[in-house]
Parts: sequence; structure tokens; C-alpha cells
Amino acid sequence: MPPALAIPLALIAAYLVGSIDFAVIVGRMHGVDIHKEGSGNPGTSNVLRTLGRVPAAMVFVGDTLKGTIGAAMGMVASGVFDPTVHWAFAAGFAAVVGHCYPVFHRFKGGKGVATGGGVLLFTVPIAAVIEITLWALVVWATKTASIGSMVIVVITIPMLIWQGVTGLSLVWVALIIALVVWRHRGNIKRMVSGSEEKVPT
Repeated sequence: MPPALAIPLALIAAYLVGSIDFAVIVGRMHGVDIHKEGSGNPGTSNVLRTLGRVPAAMVFVGDTLKGTIGAAMGMVASGVFDPTVHWAFAAGFAAVVGHCYPVFHRFKGGKGVATGGGVLLFTVPIAAVIEITLWALVVWATKTASIGSMVIVVITIPMLIWQGVTGLSLVWVALIIALVVWRHRGNIKRMVSGSEEKVPT
């Protein structure tokens, strides 16, 4: 299939994969509507507060895989088997959009951190492992997932430049970051006011 056709299909497929909401699925497995529990956000942190560590881990792994699969589809569709090809990041962005605005769940999705991390895990695994480790340490120290997420947002572009990522790939990553920050706007306001919710660690 020529890239001119394969790439649009990969972007659509990545969005649809991103639209699979594991927080909703895991919540239903436990008889819970995650949109009506805790903060109402269908993400790992709310599942952790509501259902515990094992369900939260399931959600985290599922949401991360969405970004990884999306980025892989973009690379394959481009015909350039280099994980840092910009189409991998473009399809990764489509997966993050799907996570944040899932077509299967009335466009009510999560914040995009784990799915964005999955994109990095495929494209720049060394940077991804460092960022995931740092995120976990910050969350452990502060008991606030959104602080960890904002720390990652700040260091992502420098980390990717360190790993040799350039050009349009950085543009797509910047769009992922912008979307993640937008989805955290309520968290940022609560952090400033000191009322942000904690997570059990």
C-alpha cells in the first residue's frame, strides 16, 4: 500500500486505538462507572484511588500500549523503519487525541500522560524509561500524580533533543505536550490553590 494511502489510514487507526478507554473497561469489570467515581477522570490515578493498585496497573499498561501501537502504525505506514520518523510521532499524537477525546466514550477521556509515554517508549525508549522512572519518583515523593506529569512535560523536549530527535518529530511531540497540559488545566489550578487530590503510594 502506498504511503499516500497508508498514512491517513494509520492516523485514523491510531485514533481509534487511542479511543479504547481501559479505565472504563477495568471499571466495568469491577462494577464501577469510573466517570462517576472519585474525580470522574477515566485515568490511572482515579482508578488507583477508586479501585486499588492492580486495576490501576492494568489501566496504566493498557493506556501506555495505545501510544506504542499508534506510533508503530505510523512508522510502518511511512515505509521508513526508523522509530523516530515523524509519522510515528504523528500517529502517536492521534492515539493521544483518541485517549483524550475517545469516539467510543462520547469524547470523554483521560489526560493523555500514559498514552504519550507509550509513544515515547516506542520512539525513544531510553528517554521514556528515564521519564517514567522520574514520574514515579515524583509521585511517590509528592503523592500527587499531576505534579509528576508536569515535571515530565517540562523535560520531554530536552530529553528528545538529547536523543537526536529533530524537525517535524519535535513538532508532533510539542502538540502532544500541549494537549496534555490543556487536559491538566484543572489540575494546575488546584495545584496552585493547594487543593489537588493525592494518590495512595
